Amino acid sequence: MKKLILLLTLVTTMNVMSQEQHKLVPQISISGEGKIKVTPDIVVIQLGVQNNGKDAKEVKTLNDVTIDKVIKYIKKFNIPTADYQTAQMSLYKNYDYEKKKYSYQANQTISVTLKDISKYDAFMMDVMETGINVINGVEFKSSKMETYETEARKKAILNAKKKADDYVSVLPGQKVGKAILISDNSYTNYPQPVFMAKGAMMDAEAAPRETLAVGEIEIVCTVNVSFSLE
Repeated sequence: MKKLILLLTLVTTMNVMSQEQHKLVPQISISGEGKIKVTPDIVVIQLGVQNNGKDAKEVKTLNDVTIDKVIKYIKKFNIPTADYQTAQMSLYKNYDYEKKKYSYQANQTISVTLKDISKYDAFMMDVMETGINVINGVEFKSSKMETYETEARKKAILNAKKKADDYVSVLPGQKVGKAILISDNSYTNYPQPVFMAKGAMMDAEAAPRETLAVGEIEIVCTVNVSFSLE
């Protein structure tokens, strides 16, 4: 009985596989790329302060004093409160096994968004004098990223369709049909500036210099598309 059931199962499976093979749609798989280059109009700056000491309250207080100066400095540039916030804050307790003593490390980071990119040079010129000792990163962005990403996606699909048409154009009696499957593999390259301290940027008698090379944001959308062949 078991052998009969197994035989019937195998026959059924083979029939299903045969039917599926007849249903296979002739297709062509193509990759497409859409690339957009954009001039940034926003810059996000991560300002940090770190202090070490033997007393937790002491290192936390040192950080608080610096952060207070940073916030006052930010306000001088009329930056809206919605455009700066505490991004990270931590207090660590460390133990030195050689000295058999505890020490503490306090860290705090404030993220500042400059929606007027022309303020960047002036803002960075004296920011170190507030007491911050870490610049965790500077990132250029665009206020219209979603719009540009949509444009890049459309260009990628059109590019894939054109490639498919080119290939199929030499095949007699065939043309490209509907898209069967689309997979996305997009990415964005953000320019990263190098910040130099005030003393390194200017001499006492030197004229003002341009210290910001904005560059371009490159939005690249890559897709893999499978089209049916008709």
